[in-house]
Amino acid sequence: MFKIGCHLSVSKGFEAMGIEALSIGANYFQFFTRNPRGSKAKEMDPEDVLRLSKLMEENNISGALAHAPYTLNPASKDEKVRQFAEEVMRDDLQRLELMPGTFYNLHPGSHVGQGVDEGIRLVIGLLDKVMWKDQKTIVLLEAMAGKGTELGRSFEELKRILDGVEQKDRIGICIDSCHISDAGYDIVNDLDGVLEEFDRIIGLKWLRAVHINDSINEIGSGKDRHAKIGEGTLGLDTFERLINHPSLRDLPFVLETPNDTEGYKKEIELLKSLYK
Repeated sequence: MFKIGCHLSVSKGFEAMGIEALSIGANYFQFFTRNPRGSKAKEMDPEDVLRLSKLMEENNISGALAHAPYTLNPASKDEKVRQFAEEVMRDDLQRLELMPGTFYNLHPGSHVGQGVDEGIRLVIGLLDKVMWKDQKTIVLLEAMAGKGTELGRSFEELKRILDGVEQKDRIGICIDSCHISDAGYDIVNDLDGVLEEFDRIIGLKWLRAVHINDSINEIGSGKDRHAKIGEGTLGLDTFERLINHPSLRDLPFVLETPNDTEGYKKEIELLKSLYK
């Protein structure tokens, strides 16, 4: 089954989010656990979550990806910023226990001048604080484009974080087509080579989800500017190869393109037509 969805707002409730996913032809979806630029969390009404779970089961919605807010920086040199990240992540993971099987997507953060080694050490330390052995949610580290002092701009950096955490069976990777292109990985001309490199350095078994976005910028720009599918530098042919690649085709794909609901519906229809 082709698992395809987009980013939706949870503001109207969890069941309502599932209904919206169905209305645009999605069988997967992503949502922010709280305000993406702040700290206020959407209250999780257990009954509402149960209704969503029932809706998903009855309509073959295969799963969901909860996205941590952009404001988190587990690699900050400011202890208060790291403490905020710890509190938010711990709270998010505990609340997501109501939604078994949901992934939790996290930007690894920025070392803000401390250096990659120290930044990675801090990320590992924070993850070890908030994750526990029997948690149901798997935390996904997102591959980043490499803006400024972002961590996770290379497969090697992601591998170092994976190697360092204690709860290795509760962690994985989410790649973003725009991010990895902007970071310098040539998925347009050498998708096989990029995935072979990922497998050699990290291992494809750790890859659990794909953010599927075109890019405004050329390869290696390090800028992270999403474009609509087929309207950027990656091009429609790249996405046809991406969603049908034997190493990727069974993973969930999540759109984060600059779209409204109707735009997402059209992109989902387009990608479904390309899936073989």
